[in-house]
Amino acid sequence: MAHFGVVAPAFYSHFSALGALAGELVERGHRVSFIHRPDAAAYVNDARLGFQAVGADTHPPGSLAAALRRAANPGGPFGLRRVILDMAAGTDMLCRELPRAIVTLGIDAIIADQMEAAGGLVAEGLGLPFASVACALPVNREPGIPLPVMPFDYADDERAHKVCEGSTRVYDWMMAPHRRSIAANARRLGLAARDGLHECLSPLAQLSQTVAAFDFPRRALPPHFHHVGPLRPTGKRAAGAPRHGMPAIAAGRPFVFASLGTMQGGRLALFKRIAHACRSLDVQLLVAHCGGLDARQERVLERAGATWVCDFANQQAVLARADAVVSHAGSNTVMDAIAARTPILALPIAFDQPGTAARVVHAGVGLKASARFAGSAQLASLLQRLLREGAFADRLEALSGSVISAGGTPRAADIIEAALQLRRQPGQAPVGAAALG
Repeated sequence: MAHFGVVAPAFYSHFSALGALAGELVERGHRVSFIHRPDAAAYVNDARLGFQAVGADTHPPGSLAAALRRAANPGGPFGLRRVILDMAAGTDMLCRELPRAIVTLGIDAIIADQMEAAGGLVAEGLGLPFASVACALPVNREPGIPLPVMPFDYADDERAHKVCEGSTRVYDWMMAPHRRSIAANARRLGLAARDGLHECLSPLAQLSQTVAAFDFPRRALPPHFHHVGPLRPTGKRAAGAPRHGMPAIAAGRPFVFASLGTMQGGRLALFKRIAHACRSLDVQLLVAHCGGLDARQERVLERAGATWVCDFANQQAVLARADAVVSHAGSNTVMDAIAARTPILALPIAFDQPGTAARVVHAGVGLKASARFAGSAQLASLLQRLLREGAFADRLEALSGSVISAGGTPRAADIIEAALQLRRQPGQAPVGAAALG
């Protein structure tokens, strides 16, 4: 059996998806340890998994909260640049600290989130096999496919291709600090030149939480790329331990679920617009703010039209009952909604959410609007379409089948075990040990 090290951005949603995969590997007899800054230990809530803190000198305990606030609401260009600098600093820290931690722990292989270049860079530098996992939209690039952060709809014509190329150049220019970090660490690790996340992916196995039918038409994915669908806990841990049970939903009235994820759950004004929209439609609304609001703000939302307000809900169970979901277009919520055949009103805010929202519309499983500018009347109009028009249900029926048959967490574990071919004998040193001398 093998000892896997997991390297991912210090975001709850990424740790949650990879934690499900890690749990499946543990069930099969492997060991799994997450490696990151001290504060990220809070995201590892399975006692069977290990956690190794690194980088406390540059990323001390208590510092993650400020970085998350900047990432959730960067504001203008200067704020966005600070977020990119945070990303670069995180990659630098991990590239500096991971080698020693990997050898100390006896890690045999790495599971590297696509959004953190350090996992792939260090694994390759140490000669360790690794698998890349896209917890968000895949960063794999190909001509004509807008980057995940771009809000553009797909079109296969000259104008669309020019827009795609131009936006990619702008993105690469903005990401220069992070690209420089990747390039410098690749040199330091003795690797060939590279400067983007898409150049730090595994040559053995690349996995995505999406399915092919949801993404824009891809023509150039490598043969070792696998759409496995959502990574969720299996077996006894599948149901989880939600803090709140299912609300008493009244028959005969539509039921809508609204969640903006763990990083955006404090957006009271946006939740109020959603609540006003649902009140105007006489719709039952459950808001899950993921700990972003206090008790007073919960009461504000109830007065605005929310039927129930809580911090966390059992998302999969709620989506199975909901007639529609209002979401920030986070990958986890969108894929869970598709699996549950629940139409989506996407209100993208940051990261790859604009690209996910564009794919929601392209796949015909929902609609999108501006989280900043859409008023309650527009939100009500779009929700009414989702509740009344049968075309969304037809497309969800087909796409849900693709998600369910993709294999999810068990198939992801199968692919990793087969691709990495890890069966270390007792007493054998990890492959990367020689790299430290």
